[in-house]
Amino acid sequence: MGGDDARLRAVVSLAQTMAAAHDPRGCWRAAALGACEALGGSFAALSVWERDRGRLRVLVNAGARAEGEEEFPEEEVYPVHRFPEITEFLHERWAGGGEPDAWVETAEGPVEGEPGPGAGSHGYGPGYCHQRVAALRRRGRGCCVVAPIVLHGRAWGELYVARPTGEPVFGRADADFATVLAAVVAAGLAQTERLEEVRKLAFTDPLTGLANRRAVDMRLDEAVERHRADGAVVSLVVCDLNGLKWVNDTHGHAVGDRLLERFGSVLSRSAAILPGALAARLGGDEFCLLAVGPEADEVVAVAAELCERAAGLELGNGVACGIASTGDPIGPEVSARRLFRLADAAQYRAKAARSARPVVAGRDGEVIRLADSPPKSPHDRRRLRGNRPEL
Repeated sequence: MGGDDARLRAVVSLAQTMAAAHDPRGCWRAAALGACEALGGSFAALSVWERDRGRLRVLVNAGARAEGEEEFPEEEVYPVHRFPEITEFLHERWAGGGEPDAWVETAEGPVEGEPGPGAGSHGYGPGYCHQRVAALRRRGRGCCVVAPIVLHGRAWGELYVARPTGEPVFGRADADFATVLAAVVAAGLAQTERLEEVRKLAFTDPLTGLANRRAVDMRLDEAVERHRADGAVVSLVVCDLNGLKWVNDTHGHAVGDRLLERFGSVLSRSAAILPGALAARLGGDEFCLLAVGPEADEVVAVAAELCERAAGLELGNGVACGIASTGDPIGPEVSARRLFRLADAAQYRAKAARSARPVVAGRDGEVIRLADSPPKSPHDRRRLRGNRPEL
């Protein structure tokens, strides 16, 4: 009973740690580490099957990693054709209503009496065994247990747990337990997928697919903190799409929506030029670009090209663009609110002057005066982010 109780506690712990994860990577890591501990392994990995690319991609390596193994590898992939029995198992056995049982392998080859994938009429294929066995030997591991993961009724990937050479070899009971753990991991992954979908809806503009104002506020606060910590340049580009009301009134809102979508694509292209930049729709005809790291001149150049491309759109009348960057002389106060006010004031100047190029706060004294002085009347400047709470 003691062993059963320990395994029950391990299952509960695995489910709890996956549920407590705040992002997909945290979930993957919790799954691998929890399964590794539950099975008494030294190393674990979680991998996903990418059908469209015909490969198995490793999401996380946890525990005692061998030389060259990264915790979250960018491109650790294994072509499916190198695992013929796996593909047969996934496409035939599960399709026929079979269960995704785990199996054990050792550095010496398959465990005697272990069914493994594709067991029965075909048994183990030499290509498949060679890959697993070679990997175990190369990394100083004596055995492994591999548990397929099924999510939403489809083969999703696999959970892999290994022990070092000299440790007891996994047995049939371990493989059965790994199958249970894989089911728990699948439930945790499903929950993470649901949470990610909720986050996506909460931080994405539904029309353009760009980030929304909430996402910008969060990212800008983080960017300002980074600037205060290490001096990273933070640049905010605020854009007002000219002529949207005329397009809506003349051609209808469906055409206006298409104009917003097309400009969103142009803005997204500009964001791709600046590493790590965020493209967003603030609402209505207002958009922004947030960059952290690139120098102010680089951001200004990208914004100038953005203005040119916007002017070339079939409908509308170009874009009014304002920029505020900590890389320019904007004064000692740096806050998310003030950067927004400066960029908005610069955009207002660009719109009033019908400028075909961006106006840059810190390179235009009138912008700073406008941003830092209260409006003379409610109609002087309806906006300037003055209603945004100080963060």
